[in-house]
Amino acid sequence: MLVSLHVKNLALIEESEVLFGPGLNILTGETGAGKSILIGSLSLALGAKADRDLIRSGAEYAFVELVFQSEDPQFLSKMEELDLPVEEDGTVIISRKIQAARSVSKINGETVTARQIKELAELLLDIHGQHEHQSLLQKKKHMEILDAYAGQEILPVLEQITSLHGACRKLQEQLESESLDENARKREMELAQFEWNEIDGAHITPGEDEQLESRYRKMVNGKKIGEALSAAYAGTGYDSGEGAGSQIGRALRELRSVASYDEKLEQLESQLLEIDSLLNDFNRDMSEYIEDLEFDDSDFKTVEERLNLLNHLKGKYGSSLEQVLAYGAECENKIEKLADYENYMEGLRKTLSEKESELSKWCEKATAIRKKHASSLQEVLKKALEELNFLSVQFEVAVTAKTVGPKGADDVEFMISTNPGENLKPLVQVASGGELSRVMLAIKTVLADKDAVDTLIFDEIDSGISGKTAWKVAEKLGTLGKSHQVICITHLAQIAAMADSHFVIEKDTDGSSTVTAIRELEEEASLGELARLLGSDVLTEAALTNAREMRMQALQQKGK
Repeated sequence: MLVSLHVKNLALIEESEVLFGPGLNILTGETGAGKSILIGSLSLALGAKADRDLIRSGAEYAFVELVFQSEDPQFLSKMEELDLPVEEDGTVIISRKIQAARSVSKINGETVTARQIKELAELLLDIHGQHEHQSLLQKKKHMEILDAYAGQEILPVLEQITSLHGACRKLQEQLESESLDENARKREMELAQFEWNEIDGAHITPGEDEQLESRYRKMVNGKKIGEALSAAYAGTGYDSGEGAGSQIGRALRELRSVASYDEKLEQLESQLLEIDSLLNDFNRDMSEYIEDLEFDDSDFKTVEERLNLLNHLKGKYGSSLEQVLAYGAECENKIEKLADYENYMEGLRKTLSEKESELSKWCEKATAIRKKHASSLQEVLKKALEELNFLSVQFEVAVTAKTVGPKGADDVEFMISTNPGENLKPLVQVASGGELSRVMLAIKTVLADKDAVDTLIFDEIDSGISGKTAWKVAEKLGTLGKSHQVICITHLAQIAAMADSHFVIEKDTDGSSTVTAIRELEEEASLGELARLLGSDVLTEAALTNAREMRMQALQQKGK
């Protein structure tokens, strides 16, 4: 569950920390106090796009930190998979520092990517935004909900369908792109044959261009190299009396004439003798190099022509000889394919047919799973809707056939009737804003029992409802709070009265700056907030009595 939220320098929040409890956590406050900013900070910590304008005026950065505690094996396994440290008590600290130029996210002190945080967040909590119920107006959302309800049973089937659909589409595109008439096939064949002949006839050896370029540079600069080496050879040699070798030889003879008089002189003689030996080796190697430097014009022409040919091929078929050879292999394959074109195309058509047949079988499996779970889902949703004050509701999850796509061959749509005698109609045609809110709450409740997510967050799930319906929604949230941690922003006193923990969000200003803060309310202070939600500007005894009665009613209902 979510243990705490710490926010610093974010929009109107200077610094605030809230410790959430188990069960139903209620957040209330005046309109514009910053309730949604606080919940929005959760999304920021979990990788949502951060606008630098969110950094509080005058601050260098904004900071959000979430502390979770989880013993869920699936979550701990994901932490291990991502090579992230886990505390012994299951504590997980997710933080994000937002600066003007960049932001940094960490999990238990380790820097992580947005993708890693998203993968973990899906296992930790489910956030229902203010307008998420509007997504029920899109049929694709209905399929997502049904598939989520089907869970692990349909997941591997959908993976197969997505893979096969992609393979079929690729084969179809290949058939279309490679469909040629006789003249076009002949032209393609001639071009491929010409290119292959040109590459094959060159008898390329990988790496030979580099060797030739080195040899060519040596040949082009042969005269300059020869002159330099001759001068170096003369300056270090023994032939002329002025070379370093001759000078060392004379010095060595002089040392030998007196070396017997002192051990130190013998050591100096030995050192000079080593220098003379090294210089002698150097001169011999240089002499051999000078001899090898000689070449005739025919050698130069052969190297130049070969290098030109290789560079020509690289200019046409690839930036390296390896790429040229790879292109040649493609040409060879193309020649074989075009030489047996009809059989090749027939092979593609046969492969496509086999893939389509396999795809059809997997789609049938998906349809069977969806219809089975649609029958179950519509029953549990109908019951959940009745508990949310849909007095005479009929609900159906319709699964009908459609053209095969990456999610299968099914069209899923929620059908509803909220009045006796009315036929079932698509949800999009019937439901009002308040009804959509309740349908979404029912769905969240049902799905919460199917997955391992501990924490559910609702940002104004009470949109468009009041009166008895508000009590029904409050009861549903209270029931949900018995098996999950629920964090809910609300404007309704009925829902606030159900709180296991009640927090108020307040905005204050000193004339020069505005600050939003959050604090937990004790029972008496919570009653005062309930009175305000009931419409009382002044905390009269009558208003407080009304709030106490509402709280007692909520506690009695929670006791049931």
